[in-house]
Amino acid sequence: MSANVAGARGSPRVALAALTAALIVSALVAAFIIAPPEMEMGDLQRIFYFHVASAWTAFLAFFVVFLASVAYLKTRAARWDIVAISAAEIGVVFTSVTLLSGSVWARSAWGTWWTWEPRLATTLMLWLIYVAYLLLREMVDEPERRGVFAAVFGIMGFADVPIVFMSVRWWRSLHPAVVTNEGFNMDAQMLPALFLSLAAFSVLFAYLLLVRTGLGRSEFRLAELRQRLYWRQEGIDLDD
Repeated sequence: MSANVAGARGSPRVALAALTAALIVSALVAAFIIAPPEMEMGDLQRIFYFHVASAWTAFLAFFVVFLASVAYLKTRAARWDIVAISAAEIGVVFTSVTLLSGSVWARSAWGTWWTWEPRLATTLMLWLIYVAYLLLREMVDEPERRGVFAAVFGIMGFADVPIVFMSVRWWRSLHPAVVTNEGFNMDAQMLPALFLSLAAFSVLFAYLLLVRTGLGRSEFRLAELRQRLYWRQEGIDLDD
């Protein structure tokens, strides 16, 4: 029976992994083969599809942190804290990919690895906020206090996400606005590659979140078992 339960739990993960792989392959084909080169940057522009998709996935991850943090403050249920920390870790990874891919693109397009223009500065701030979120969690030992502090920080930190998105509209920026009031600011032939990349990275995020939360639940149960073992060794009555 336990084997059947394990199989039932594993099947959604396997299906999601297969879907992720299929979408990533499709996005690669669309970005490197089907989509036309950009008129000025040529093939260099193809990094755009994965750069934007990484940024979108980071925003999505931090939105999940925001929702899970609100849910934790309302319920104090450990499962929401696990979702929040899992999404935060994934979000930091994708923000790192966004910054690194943006630097490679900037070196060729602007002639420099880094410039303190609004989109780059606010994205770096977003990365620092959630790195600080992860560090904060390591500084507090008591689980509920850690969860509360992290939840408040995660909710407040999400305020930078709309600032990053709107930075190209609020301030003069070297970054072009991908979405304008008139629609997408790009050749229509490039849109399928962009949408496939967004879909592939979104499903990849869902898969990584599923795996990471499963690991988090295992870590939580292990911590509980260690605590109970400690109480028994100390002669503490667990029924009190």
